[in-house]
Amino acid sequence: MTNKRTLLILPGDGVGPEVMREVRRVIDWMDRRGLVSFDIGEDYVGGASIDARGVPITDETLARAEAADAVLFGAVGGPKWDNAGFDLRPELAILKLRKQLDLFANLRPALVLAPLVNASTLKPEVVRDLDLMIVRESTGGIYFGEPRGVETLPNGEQRGFDTESYTTGEIERVARIAFELARKRRNAVTSVEKANVMRSGLFWRQTVTALREREYPDVTLTHMYADNCAMQLVRNPRQFDVIVTSNMFGDLLSDLASMLTGSLGMLPSATLGLQDASGRRKALYEPIHGSAPDIAGKGLANPLAQILSFAMMLRYSFELEEEAALVERACTNVLASGLRTADIMAAGTARVGTNVMGESILRELDKIAP
Repeated sequence: MTNKRTLLILPGDGVGPEVMREVRRVIDWMDRRGLVSFDIGEDYVGGASIDARGVPITDETLARAEAADAVLFGAVGGPKWDNAGFDLRPELAILKLRKQLDLFANLRPALVLAPLVNASTLKPEVVRDLDLMIVRESTGGIYFGEPRGVETLPNGEQRGFDTESYTTGEIERVARIAFELARKRRNAVTSVEKANVMRSGLFWRQTVTALREREYPDVTLTHMYADNCAMQLVRNPRQFDVIVTSNMFGDLLSDLASMLTGSLGMLPSATLGLQDASGRRKALYEPIHGSAPDIAGKGLANPLAQILSFAMMLRYSFELEEEAALVERACTNVLASGLRTADIMAAGTARVGTNVMGESILRELDKIAP
C-alpha cells in the first residue's frame, strides 16, 4: 500500500455528480485492492456553490484545492444560473482555480480507441490509431489580459475589447511542458498561432523557436497558423504528435479535436502547474464534456471521460503509470465488449446508462488486475 495522497473532489453541476460517483467507485476498488489510497475531501463548486454559498467558489474551497495533492473536477453551469450575471457565472470557478493554483498548461489528449473508430464523423481511415495531445496555455492570453471591458466612444457608440498578452516566461513554461511530453511520445511539437496577423502571435513563434534551439534541439518543431491547423485536424489529424498553443486557440482547437474521437463524453483533460522544489505539482483533472444539463439526473451520462481524467491524475500527479494504464485498459475492454452509452452508440452495440457502464468497468478491473 502506498502512502495516502490528498485528493479534493469537486463534482459541480449537471451530470458532474453522476459521473463523479462512478469515479469514486473506481477509487474505492483501488483502495480495496491495496493499489493506492487517498484522503478524500469534497466541496461545492459552480452553480452548486452559488446555491449553497452565494458565489461560484469560496476562498475556503480555493485554499483546500491549493493544499491538496490533486483536484478532480466534474462540470459547472446550466440554465438555472444563466441570469446570475457575468461576475457570478458558475464558470468563474474553474477560471479562479486555474489562476489561484497557477495551472498554466492544459493537456487534452485526442485518442481514438480501436472499438470507437466508427464513432467519429470522419472516415475510419482518417482517424484510425489517432493519438495526439493538445497543450493549451490556460492562465494568460485574451481570457485574462488587461485592459478589457466595454466603453462608450465620443460619438455615443459602444466598443467592447479584450487584450491578447503573453510574456516570455508564460510562453516558455507551457512550451517546456509540450517539449517534455513530446520526448516521451513521438518527439514532434507543432506550435500554433497567427504570426501573420498578430504581434503576440509572432512573439509566440519567436519565443518557442528560441527555447527549442536552446533546450530541446532533439525535438522536431514546426509552426502552423491556427486556421490551417483547424483544417489539418480534420484533413489529416495523424500528422500531429503534440500541439502547443495559446489559451483561445487551444480552447477552439481542442474542442474540434475532441470530435475526431466521436464524443465529448470520452475525453479527459489535465491542467498542470509548475513543480515545486519537492517535485510536487499542483494539478486539476476534468472531463471536457461540460455539465450537459439536458440529460442531468437521468442516468444517461457517459462516465468514461471522468474516469479517464482520474487515470491521467494517477499518471501525471502520482507517477502511477501501471495503475493509470490498468484503468485505461478496463475502459477500452468494456467498449470492445460492445457496451455503449447513448453518445457513442453504434450498430450492433448495447446501450447502457451511467451506473451500468461504471459497474462494467469495475468488473473488468477485477478480471485484468494482477
